[in-house]
Amino acid sequence: MTNVFNTTNSQDVFDAAKELMPGGVSSPVRAFKSVNGDPIVFDRVKGAYSWDIDGNRFIDYVGSWGPAICGHSHPEVTSALQEALEKGTSFGAPCELENKLAEMVIEAVPSVEMVRFVNSGTEACMAVLRLMRAFTGRDKLIKFEGCYHGHADMFLVKAGSGVATLGLPDSPGVPRSTTSNTLTAPYNDLEAVKELFAENPDAISGVILEPIVGNAGFITPEPGFLEGLRELTKENGALLVFDEVMTGFRISYGGAQERFGVTPDLTTLGKVIGGGLPVGAYGGRKDIMSMVAPAGPVYQAGTLSGNPLAMTAGIKTLEILKQEGSYERLETMTKRLINGICESAKAAGLAINGKSISGMFGFYLCDGPVRNFEEAKQTNSEYFAKLHRSMLQKGVYLAPSAFEAGFMSLAHSEDDIDATLKAFNESFSELS
Repeated sequence: MTNVFNTTNSQDVFDAAKELMPGGVSSPVRAFKSVNGDPIVFDRVKGAYSWDIDGNRFIDYVGSWGPAICGHSHPEVTSALQEALEKGTSFGAPCELENKLAEMVIEAVPSVEMVRFVNSGTEACMAVLRLMRAFTGRDKLIKFEGCYHGHADMFLVKAGSGVATLGLPDSPGVPRSTTSNTLTAPYNDLEAVKELFAENPDAISGVILEPIVGNAGFITPEPGFLEGLRELTKENGALLVFDEVMTGFRISYGGAQERFGVTPDLTTLGKVIGGGLPVGAYGGRKDIMSMVAPAGPVYQAGTLSGNPLAMTAGIKTLEILKQEGSYERLETMTKRLINGICESAKAAGLAINGKSISGMFGFYLCDGPVRNFEEAKQTNSEYFAKLHRSMLQKGVYLAPSAFEAGFMSLAHSEDDIDATLKAFNESFSELS
């Protein structure tokens, strides 16, 4: 790690980018606005590390927002990609690699009997919503406050602070008519979901949620919550959809649904299954998936869907993850990290509560427990912004938001954890 934290080149590139792209970025959180700073501009990544264009090296706990579970630029993945490149980057036609990755996904994920590959998690969630409506013949859906399912119009809804509210557009350009069928409830609140079903008999197509919330920090399901949703949807003739774009193949090889033993009707996937390349997928029961074109009437298509590079990276990544001890290592390393962070914060007199499951973790700078987004908003975001900058200066790259989960990889070492905890301890001491 460099002794002097200089970001001159990053600042110059970002200043130029602001004249070329909205906010200077291609995705909002990268602009560092929630941590009151300007972004660092990456040059390269390898293993557990990232380097910016000023030469600073960071221990990386963002991992391209989750896909780099084996570590950045894993040699086996890059070698497979180089071989695939020689055959072409996109076919726009079927390739055998699609079959292989599909077989791996179907074998691993309990709910998936058939799968369709797309190009992003957003696209997968858009398609699965259309499918649930078509299959049930109903228009309404239930989502949860703090759960993110991509930037499609019907998912951009303010949940509000009530027990359960009717959706209102959360962004200019989204008409109320688009979100009028989106109902919301607080995460971990089964009673609110029961009320919505009671108030909308035979009108709700299904319930969609992140089984572990990773876009409001890191919120785990209370005992019985997922099981309760499974029963409620069955009782009301609705579908249960797990958005496992983030948790799929990260929480366990079979995703959160395997980890918690609750099988939904449909599942969306992304991130890990593309090994760092743009990818998404949705799958589920065969009777539902058979409605997707060309087998059925529900239209969905994509020029680059199932492209050979994403399929190759996904196959190799899943092969690595399937090796004995992969998830045990992720669990042990991540638990050591989050326990150490919490101990350092408490020693500095700070309120904190943190959790981890497998290679995913998060913490809130407030008294716990945190069971939903309203409670998550009690975290000290102002302090986190200062903490984030301090950790950058010490060579540790965390997500530039107090409301994003962190990610461990198989490439992180015990020495990396030691260095990270030392940096946290110093930062907490300096800022307290």
